[in-house]
Amino acid sequence: MKIMAIDYGDAHTGIAISDATGTLAGFSTVINSRRPEVVAQEIAALIPQHGVGELVLGYPKNMDGTLGPRAEKAAAFGETLKELTGLPLTLWDERRTTIDAHNILFNNGQNAKKRKKTVDAVAAALMLEGYLTRKRLEAER
Repeated sequence: MKIMAIDYGDAHTGIAISDATGTLAGFSTVINSRRPEVVAQEIAALIPQHGVGELVLGYPKNMDGTLGPRAEKAAAFGETLKELTGLPLTLWDERRTTIDAHNILFNNGQNAKKRKKTVDAVAAALMLEGYLTRKRLEAER
């Protein structure tokens, strides 16, 4: 079963989808829209195209672990996605994923303009990799 990770943002939403075995991040893209309903519809359209059976949504906690307005916004968007798609959804702590994504792209020689176009997809891929690793470790127990 394929798993989709979503890095939901104000203007750009990163998407990463695992391979069929659920072990590697494969397809990635960015949805460019400020309208949550547009983002939700585009996500819903990607699900059957890629055979997605589970969603992982970035849950932006504060660095001290508390929840702020961004986390509340993500949780509300998650409820919208669950209602729209009927798929199971996990909120995933995404602290530092965007910072790590910027660093990865910078270290690979991408300037700020190029990084802006892909950073959200890379952040979603990092979230997906973390989630897949946790699932593998839990399955090994």
